[in-house]
Amino acid sequence: QVQLVESGGGLVQAGGALRLSCAASGRTFSLYVTGWFRQAPGKEREFVAAINRSGINTYYGDSAKGRFTISRDNTKNTVYLQMNSLKPEDTAVYYCAADARVTAGPQSAREYDYWGQGTQVTVSS
Repeated sequence: QVQLVESGGGLVQAGGALRLSCAASGRTFSLYVTGWFRQAPGKEREFVAAINRSGINTYYGDSAKGRFTISRDNTKNTVYLQMNSLKPEDTAVYYCAADARVTAGPQSAREYDYWGQGTQVTVSS
């Protein structure tokens, strides 16, 4: 019902910045809660940020607070993750996720039915 495609990943030096984009298609994007998760090799998927349908409310994991900003543009069917002051420990595959309803909280990966294939972010020291 919903297809998600991430872009904007790459290699960046510590202290630098990247902006990730998640383009959605298939259904009315404004109806979906969206979030960003990341997963490093050998580690579990980690919550990064989420945003509600209108874009008014945002949520951040501890590692993202003060450094990352999530936003959305429903006219473009796109959600963004601006990442500043990047650290080597931010290195991971970043995934965009979406769902029409979240019951337990936007930080729970199990709440999301739709996922992109991910984009690699590598931060060098």
